Amino acid sequence: MVKTGLTVLLTERFDIVEGKSIGLITNSTGVDENLQGNISLLAKKADLKAIFSPEHGLWGAVQDAISIPSVHYNRIPIYSLYGKTNKPTAEMLKGINAMIFDIQDVGVRFYTYISTMAMAMEACAENGIEFIVLDRPNPITGNVIDGSMLDLAFRSFVGYLQVPIRHSLTVGELANLYNDEVKADLTIIKMDNWDRSMWFDQTGLQWVMPSPNMPTLDTATVYPGMCLFEGTNVSEGRGTTRPFEIIGSPWIEPYNLSEILNSQSLHGVRFRPLYFVPTFSKYNGENCGGVQVHVIDRDIFNPLKTALSMISTIRDLYPNDFQFNRHFDLLIGTDKVRKAISDGSSIDEIVASWENDLLAFSQLRSKYTLY
Repeated sequence: MVKTGLTVLLTERFDIVEGKSIGLITNSTGVDENLQGNISLLAKKADLKAIFSPEHGLWGAVQDAISIPSVHYNRIPIYSLYGKTNKPTAEMLKGINAMIFDIQDVGVRFYTYISTMAMAMEACAENGIEFIVLDRPNPITGNVIDGSMLDLAFRSFVGYLQVPIRHSLTVGELANLYNDEVKADLTIIKMDNWDRSMWFDQTGLQWVMPSPNMPTLDTATVYPGMCLFEGTNVSEGRGTTRPFEIIGSPWIEPYNLSEILNSQSLHGVRFRPLYFVPTFSKYNGENCGGVQVHVIDRDIFNPLKTALSMISTIRDLYPNDFQFNRHFDLLIGTDKVRKAISDGSSIDEIVASWENDLLAFSQLRSKYTLY
């Protein structure tokens, strides 16, 4: 079984935090292998001064893009880093001399927890506070690098670190990389028994939903591509029981779409036609036609190429209905992909355009990998 950084800290490296006033950035994923929460585990042994919560709140219950207020938990302040500020303020950090980050990431640049980590690293560097990352697995393996690099002209909270969409790093490795820029007093507590080939269900750990629309590893598997539908007027399946696996809209005829997508012989995936009625988000209460994305072989499935092929196909089939929105450029980190699709470029050409950047990143990341 993989031992997360939390378990290693508590059982082997507790001297690092002993006697220090601790801040903790976490949410409901901050558990050990027995599903015991890090707040109670640390509070028993350390001086826990403050808790900081990311998007979706401390319990991972709040839907996306909803501002969260600061509250208290057993007299400990819980400061929201997804409300009035995304970055800890000097006032929030008062009395803290070590900040711990312990959240399960999903391995994708636009999942905002890594933006929270990066901004917290900046704040701690500016205020002379040690930053400690309790490492956790990249659930979709640490071997696959894919997608466009972030163009800093499109930097946002859904694209803060200059890495590919599927970056292949753990949160500890991302912190290691970003610290070349930030120069924080950084300590990474490594995992035991994790290797880069592992999917999360091979770690022996239990999946805890990182956010309301990330219920399973299946969701995380398709998410690097299917989240791009957030940047369109096609539903990404929010408001269904299979978010990001179900895609559609009221103006899509599902049988024709699924037949065309299946004829494209995309690796490791099949498309099933269906109708669905979202209970919230896009097309709330409306009957939508679309497809469910069934991953047949996750090791050869390419979520980014698949999603872009779906978007291009839907745009070609429904030119008077389909629309991009600005969020698409922020998610994919550039305006080049949207423009290429709109200009009729093939998806193979778009994917090939990333190759040099991905090669350069692959060489760069070798300086920061820990496993």
